[in-house]
Amino acid sequence: MALFGNAHAIDPGQAHQEYGRLLGQGERVQAAFLLIRDTMLFTDRRLIMIDKQGLTGKKVEYHSIPYRSISHFAVETAGHFDLDAELKIWISSNPTPLEKTFTKGVDIYEVQAILTQYVS
Repeated sequence: MALFGNAHAIDPGQAHQEYGRLLGQGERVQAAFLLIRDTMLFTDRRLIMIDKQGLTGKKVEYHSIPYRSISHFAVETAGHFDLDAELKIWISSNPTPLEKTFTKGVDIYEVQAILTQYVS
């Protein structure tokens, strides 16, 4: 169970076992990150954002974003006083980006490198 401030990478094999029913035939998890309660999966086909909602986290939204739909993205690194890094992703024809916050347990440069690999 993740506590506040405890964001970290998840083994892709473990993420595949836990979220395998979300994946298409032959789809593989390349990288995964746990962000407090939410999870981000980078597969070989798309980005899946898993948003646990409510107090218990039993209600879950699974947001599937094909890489071809990402028009651009931005990362904001952590600073001296603001210890969180942020990722903003713009989806085609939507002026408002999806935003995720990463605490110090996740290397935002690694997340950016993975996204760069898939977004052309």
